[in-house]
Amino acid sequence: MSALRRGAPALGLDTLVRLRRAQGEPARTPRRLAVPDGMTAPLGCDAVAAPARLGPLVMPRLPLAGCVYADETHWWWLVPADSDHALEWPAPAHYATGALLGDAPRSPALVHRPDGILPYTPPIPLYLTLCRLTGTAPAWSRPVTA
Repeated sequence: MSALRRGAPALGLDTLVRLRRAQGEPARTPRRLAVPDGMTAPLGCDAVAAPARLGPLVMPRLPLAGCVYADETHWWWLVPADSDHALEWPAPAHYATGALLGDAPRSPALVHRPDGILPYTPPIPLYLTLCRLTGTAPAWSRPVTA
């Protein structure tokens, strides 16, 4: 049963303001990887991040790469929105809905820009490459248990 149903007192505006201030510095608005000028993202944009040590190993294995960003800790590949549907991206890769950078202190540099106007890396080849490099079996090849 919720606290309101049990007759717990409602929090007043003064209490809510005091609690917010007690949390310290206000949360920063997360930054998003930008689609370069002249490119469009008609399918929306998400990103897949991987540790920087994997970036140079991934690139030569991809038949096609879209926009790729990098800094000293991570590389990010732009993929169409919802490219995580029915996929469990292998650790230590991270799927970033909306291409949000999270707590990255600054925006990474664009290290690869494809020809044309679409910024996307095809997600299935990227997924398979990351699975191979991390020693993870693709989700569809794992045994199914009842």
